[in-house]
Amino acid sequence: MFEKRRQSLLPYPRFIVRVGLCILIAIGIILVVLLAGAAVYHACEHLSWLEAFLNAALVMTGIGLTVTLQTGVGKGFTIVYAFVANIAFFLVMGIIFAPLVHRAFHHFHLDLEK
Repeated sequence: MFEKRRQSLLPYPRFIVRVGLCILIAIGIILVVLLAGAAVYHACEHLSWLEAFLNAALVMTGIGLTVTLQTGVGKGFTIVYAFVANIAFFLVMGIIFAPLVHRAFHHFHLDLEK
């Protein structure tokens, strides 16, 4: 996906497309994790879809739940979901910043070779 060390710097319009693609991939990952969390909260805790999405989003951000969980499955899922959401956060940050950091390092290497 990225240019090699000996290749020239990617033109700016194509770089913007690359950044946009990475942002779309990151949004997709966030939506999948959020939808999975909301579906489990809806099924296990019998929350409305709105409350399920709210709780899934708040657990993803680290704020916490708005309701008291009633089932053991819901409590266990929240423990696992918090870890998965943190991993997804770092994955998304890596995907978003990868083209920016790569371009900076690639530009740095091009300057060294001149």
